[in-house]
Amino acid sequence: MKAGLYYIGDLCYVLDNKDWDEVCELTISGIKCLSGEFQFKDGRRFAMYNTKFGDGVYPDQFGNRYCVDSGSIGCILVDHTTKSLLDEMKQLGAVVEMQYDFDTCSNDGLIKICSTTIDTAGDWKRKRMNTTTKRRQYELGS
Repeated sequence: MKAGLYYIGDLCYVLDNKDWDEVCELTISGIKCLSGEFQFKDGRRFAMYNTKFGDGVYPDQFGNRYCVDSGSIGCILVDHTTKSLLDEMKQLGAVVEMQYDFDTCSNDGLIKICSTTIDTAGDWKRKRMNTTTKRRQYELGS
């Protein structure tokens, strides 16, 4: 992925309905959810990886927490999102300046985006919280 200011987290929170529909077209094949790096029809790029245990809240090694409602975590340039949600982005995931081009990957529930590793395979029951409440707060703007 190219250097720049990125949102890391569940992309369903930061894309409008049209873009989210295209993400689903690119990442869902039959009954299979694909993981990796993808490109919108207009050339914008994003990465998206399935979590090991679906929805919940997952930590990275820096103490950030990532709320998940789509069963996936990814990254996209902030300029390619609904930028008016920047404060919410910081609450639902992380906003990180990538100084250099970087790689993304996933292996058995460990999602790596540049130097950030998000553990979705650990003690997932401990990490789970009521994401529905958090999502409603986000949707209501509270």
